[in-house]
Amino acid sequence: MARKKRRTFDGQFKFETVMEALRGEKSAAQICREREINENLLSRWKQEFLSKGPEVFEKSGHQAERELVERIAELERLVGRQTLELEILKKAGALLGSSWNGNGR
Repeated sequence: MARKKRRTFDGQFKFETVMEALRGEKSAAQICREREINENLLSRWKQEFLSKGPEVFEKSGHQAERELVERIAELERLVGRQTLELEILKKAGALLGSSWNGNGR
């Protein structure tokens, strides 16, 4: 006799199922029958959802990393602009015949 393949459920399905259960409009048994899942599975999903709830409101690792990358890019642009300004000032000083050598003298 062949074994049944284990079904997998995406996050959207789990979320919708848990939200339906939390709203309380239907019993857990009724939801499980309609969605063809085991009540223990629904219970596990609800527990996981409730335990990870606070993490939703914290910055995710990807978001924090993205913010750091953006900050580094901003700083690199600033350094590039200041380098360009410094070069322009050096050239202007040379054209005007000043003795400015780039280190404040």
